[in-house]
Amino acid sequence: GISIAFSIMTQGIASEMTLVDVMEDKLKGELMDLQHGLTFLDNMKITAGSDYALSAGSKLCIVTAGAQMREGESRLDLDQRNTNILKDIIPKLVQYSPDTILLIVSDPVDLLTYVAWKLSGLPKERVIGSGTNVDSSRFRFLLSERFDVAPTSIHGWIIGEHGDSSVPVWSGVDVAGVRLRDLNPAAGTSEDTENWNSIHRQVIQSAYEIIRLKGYPSWAMALSVSVLTRAILNNTRNVYAVSTFVEGIHGVQYPVFLSVPCVLGENGITDVIQQTYPRM
Repeated sequence: GISIAFSIMTQGIASEMTLVDVMEDKLKGELMDLQHGLTFLDNMKITAGSDYALSAGSKLCIVTAGAQMREGESRLDLDQRNTNILKDIIPKLVQYSPDTILLIVSDPVDLLTYVAWKLSGLPKERVIGSGTNVDSSRFRFLLSERFDVAPTSIHGWIIGEHGDSSVPVWSGVDVAGVRLRDLNPAAGTSEDTENWNSIHRQVIQSAYEIIRLKGYPSWAMALSVSVLTRAILNNTRNVYAVSTFVEGIHGVQYPVFLSVPCVLGENGITDVIQQTYPRM
């Protein structure tokens, strides 16, 4: 959570930010550390404490609380532990900020976004999961290394569940309008001799590798959440792969949250982009 706060602060995305945590001493230390850097940035009001009343009137509430994934665990192993945590947090946030937008980052993010929606009573457009936005960023970075171009010049999407069951949209991978599937129609399939699907396997394994090496992923997710925050607070209407209610979309017949490309603005998710997925 603190890496997200740092990213939002250093990019000047918000004019006011409140941090809420049960670990008051550590939170006070983090608050002081952030405040002491404000002279190097645009001024911002930062407060912190354990009382949810501090968050009253928030336009956006970002939820990162929860048990961290340990080495050898999957995101779904965190299910019940983090569901119980959200049962305590979400009603308090909505009590003090009934018009807020919830942005859920805690894992397993798709399931917990559904839980937050049910607990909050908010419209589905105002309950958003960070979803596969960071998966899509990892995907584009790894593609950019293979294409030898900047990651920002790659278009490519990871959709579905954040993590092990995510789905790469190979038909949507392009550089400057040149589609990978036009160059290699089998890209991403079992018939692909160039083994493009190894990139998706790297996307999945990279989080586990980061956990093995440093304990937990932080900076890429922080940057991912900060761009989602900017889109919502500044009403930019940018398109990101975030977790939303997908019943009735692409033939989904169940009330679940999964990631698809969505337009983000001041009211949360304003539109869902329904991509065309060719059969292979």
